[in-house]
Amino acid sequence: MKYCQIINNSKYKQAIRIISENEKGRKFCIHDYGHFIDVARICYILCLENNINVQKDVIYAAALLHDIGRSIKGGDHAQNGVLLAFDILNECGYDKGDVELITEVIRSHGHVSDDIKTFGDALARADKYSRRCYLCEAYDECYWSEDIKNKYPVY
Repeated sequence: MKYCQIINNSKYKQAIRIISENEKGRKFCIHDYGHFIDVARICYILCLENNINVQKDVIYAAALLHDIGRSIKGGDHAQNGVLLAFDILNECGYDKGDVELITEVIRSHGHVSDDIKTFGDALARADKYSRRCYLCEAYDECYWSEDIKNKYPVY
């Protein structure tokens, strides 16, 4: 379970602290450890259901790191996240192929497709499904359109 090394990585911990501070008082979806683990678990299920062959450790690593770029001000959080994830993954001993796969999925995780055919599709969908719009106090103020809000739990 190499992804446990990510959780204990100093750069990861610092990024999570920055995100937490930046989102203090935010009424919309937050990007915390709970969100990352929800995305990991849902992505794992989606990969199993859609016969996408990706190691569980790689799924959890990508999910833990997919929004880490929110700790960097300015620019696209996915692209910023790739740079930070690259360093963290290498420090945690991930091999070159896994680093390339995880960083590519992080780079594209904002693009939700209609079908789930790839690991990237599964992570993007898991990111969306993890949101509990149906319980959100800011539902009516959210910028998400009605057709993409989660009106009930899917996973």
